[in-house]
Amino acid sequence: MSTQSRKTPVSLNTLRQKKGRGQRFASLTAYDALFAELISTSGVDVLLVGDSLGMVLQGHDSTLPVTLDDMVYHMNHVRRGNQGALIMADLPFMSYASESQSLESAAALMRAGAHVVKLEGGAWLAESTRLLTERGIPVCAHMGLTPQSINRIGGYRVQGRDPSQAQTMVDEALILQDSGASIILVECVPVDLGQKITERLDVPVIGIGAGPHTDGQIMVMHDMLGLTPSSIRVPKFVKNFLPESDAGIPGAFRAYAQAVKAGTFPGPEHSFT
Repeated sequence: MSTQSRKTPVSLNTLRQKKGRGQRFASLTAYDALFAELISTSGVDVLLVGDSLGMVLQGHDSTLPVTLDDMVYHMNHVRRGNQGALIMADLPFMSYASESQSLESAAALMRAGAHVVKLEGGAWLAESTRLLTERGIPVCAHMGLTPQSINRIGGYRVQGRDPSQAQTMVDEALILQDSGASIILVECVPVDLGQKITERLDVPVIGIGAGPHTDGQIMVMHDMLGLTPSSIRVPKFVKNFLPESDAGIPGAFRAYAQAVKAGTFPGPEHSFT
């Protein structure tokens, strides 16, 4: 396999500069060394070692059973294969329930090679975000549809359609930014809300099912290759890029990255109103 590393690795400053210039960036999940290498040499800027591995690799019906040990194991593999992309890693369910636990869990992922840790929630994450940031651990705050809270929110539903809920989400995103979050990720929200959050924030905003106006886009790798498990309903925001490729899986990764950066993905058919 022939690959070529980037001349300059992607950093948080890279993403901030892209936002300032109005340039879109692409993100994908990765769980092992081989795919980390293929993805990071295809034009994708951010790799997410996601707790989605619980569903696409382990066969669970949610992300809740994933442990911190699982995440560290896969983080080590992705680090070995990565060729200059920024690596985010999920803090799994109940691994950041207290301040001391947040620090220990985040430190384990950073030692394994993560550049940023991702937490799910709203304004209640402000103190944890501040605590981690003050200790040199960059944070991505995941808002909107948060899979670790799937039992509380009653299923995989679009969030922020109610005007008051939408305004609360904007306000909480600003709180998390002020608390030190380096990235905000919004999932399954209407197009106009994704745009509003992106325009109000100074930090980069990554969307998944949040419309075309966010600074970056992310998908689960298996979804964009048409490999969604049969037990999971394919979300509206998913597009299979493999049929567009004339070079197999590496070509699909390149097609995805190019579509995101050109602004042709996501389209209206992948977005919520």
